[in-house]
Amino acid sequence: MKPAAALAWFKSSYSSDEGGNCVEVAARPAAVHIRDSKNPGGGHLTVSPTTWTAFLGHTAK
Repeated sequence: MKPAAALAWFKSSYSSDEGGNCVEVAARPAAVHIRDSKNPGGGHLTVSPTTWTAFLGHTAK
């Protein structure tokens, strides 16, 4: 698995450019990585694409 720094991170469309609570995501075929954009050097959460899709399905409601 790639180190966090080598992943192609993008900011969530629900995050603003004004600071505050921002989430960044790096999607790979076998995993989706999620991190706090204010602390890119900190840890990140890794979930399966199936879990990520299920999560997004619950948040869109």
